[in-house]
Amino acid sequence: MTWCVTFIPMTVGGAETQVGVDIKGPITDGHLLSTYRHVFGTDIVKHWRLFPGQWHICNLIMTSYTDKGEKHVRGRFVRFHHITFWVGNAKQAASFYCDKMGFEPLAYKGLETGSREVVSHVIRQNKIVFIFETPLNPGNEVMGDHLAKHGDGVKDIAFQVEDCDFIIKKAKERGAVIVKEPWVEDDMHGRVKYAVVQTYGDTTHTFIEYLEPYTGLFLPSYKQPLYRDCLLATLPAIGLNFIDHVVGNQPDDQMVPISDWYQKCLLFHRFWSIDDKQIHTQYSSLRSIVVTNYEETIKMPINEPALGKRKSQIQEYVDYNGGAGVQHIALNTSNIIQAVVNLRARGMDFLVAPDTYYDDLREKLKTAKIKVKEDLDRLQELKILVDFDDNGYLLQIFTKPMQDRPTLFLEVIQRHNHSVRVCPGHCKAGGRFGAIMVHFKLCTKGNQTPNTCLVGSV
Repeated sequence: MTWCVTFIPMTVGGAETQVGVDIKGPITDGHLLSTYRHVFGTDIVKHWRLFPGQWHICNLIMTSYTDKGEKHVRGRFVRFHHITFWVGNAKQAASFYCDKMGFEPLAYKGLETGSREVVSHVIRQNKIVFIFETPLNPGNEVMGDHLAKHGDGVKDIAFQVEDCDFIIKKAKERGAVIVKEPWVEDDMHGRVKYAVVQTYGDTTHTFIEYLEPYTGLFLPSYKQPLYRDCLLATLPAIGLNFIDHVVGNQPDDQMVPISDWYQKCLLFHRFWSIDDKQIHTQYSSLRSIVVTNYEETIKMPINEPALGKRKSQIQEYVDYNGGAGVQHIALNTSNIIQAVVNLRARGMDFLVAPDTYYDDLREKLKTAKIKVKEDLDRLQELKILVDFDDNGYLLQIFTKPMQDRPTLFLEVIQRHNHSVRVCPGHCKAGGRFGAIMVHFKLCTKGNQTPNTCLVGSV
C-alpha cells in the first residue's frame, strides 16, 4: 500500500510551501516523523509547538495496522459483556434508556434482594446490556465522590474472558493496577469468576468468566425486576443488536500512554489511528488510536484533544467530566432507517447535520466506487450521516448528551462492508468528518462546542 502524504507548512510570511511525498507500506509515527524531517530538515513537533495554528499536514492520513502483536498463551477476550453506569438515580436512568432507546428491564439487585449498599437496575436490548447503579446510603463516599466529580456516566466496561486468572496474572506482571483480585460468585444457576482492573481515569474493566454454563437471568445475586412499565409494550421496537465500540476521551498527551497500556497489559493491538497533524480545521482537530483484542471483537478508540480555534469537544468533555472517561457508546443495528424513525417516535433527540452536507455527499457519490443502497433523500430527512471508501460504507447518527453534563452520548451505526481497517472518507465532503466540521460552524454556542466532533468513532 502507498500513502500519499501532503505536508503544507504555512510560513511566517504567509506563503504556502506544499510538498507531496509517497510513502510505501504501513505508516508508523516514526516513519512519518522521519519523512517530515527529510523534507523540511526539522522536527514537526517542534514547529507545531512553536507555531500553533500555522503548521498543518493536510490530506487525511490514517494508519491501518496489520500486526496483531502477541497472542495470549492462555485465555482470551471474547466480547463486550456489559457496561455499568454510576448515576444519581438508577431507577430513573434505567427508565429513561428503556423509554427513549428501546431497552427492556432484565434484572435487579437492591434492598429487596439483600443488597444494602448499592441498587442495580439491569436493562437489555438483544446483546447490549447496561447496568445502572446508585448508592443507597449517604455514607458511600466512593460512589458519592465519583458522582460529584464526574456526574452520571460510565464507571465500568466489562469483558467476557476465558481463563481470567491467567489474564489477571499477566496484566499484573506488566504493571496493571488490579482493583480486585479474582473471586467467584455462584447461585443455583451456575458459577461465575470476576476480576477488576483500573484503566483510564476512574474507569475500570471487569473481567467475567463463566466457569460453567450460566442459566440465570443475568449474573449471580440478580433477581427479576420489581416492576415492568406497561408503556414499553406500546412503543415501537428499535432493533439495536450489539455494542460496536466504546470511545474513551483523555486529557492532552494521554492518548498514547493509554493505548500503550492496553497493548502492554491486556495484549491488545493498534487497529487504526489518526492524528491532528494529519487533519484539522480552525474549529477542531482529530487525534485517535483504536485498540482491539487479538480476535478484534472488542474495539476501543482512545482520543485526546488537539488545538483548534475553539475548544474541542474532547477538551470540553474532559473539563465537564473532571478527567478521562467514556465519551460515547456505539450501538450496531441492521436497519438504521427504521431504528431512527422509531427512536424519534419515542422522543429521542439527535444531532442535526446541515443540508449542505448532503449536497456535498451527492456530488462525491457520483464518482465513488460504491453505491449507497438507501435512499439519500430519506437519509437527509432523518439526518443520518454516510461514511464511505472504495469497499463499503457505514450509516450513523449521534444522540445529544444523555445527561445534563455535555459528556456521554450514544451512536447508532450500520455497516455495509465497512470497518476501520479500510480508510474511511473523513476528508471527503461526503465523509463523516466533513459533516462534523461543517456542523461545528453552525452549532457552536459560547465556549461549548457541539457534541458533533465525534472523534474516535470507528
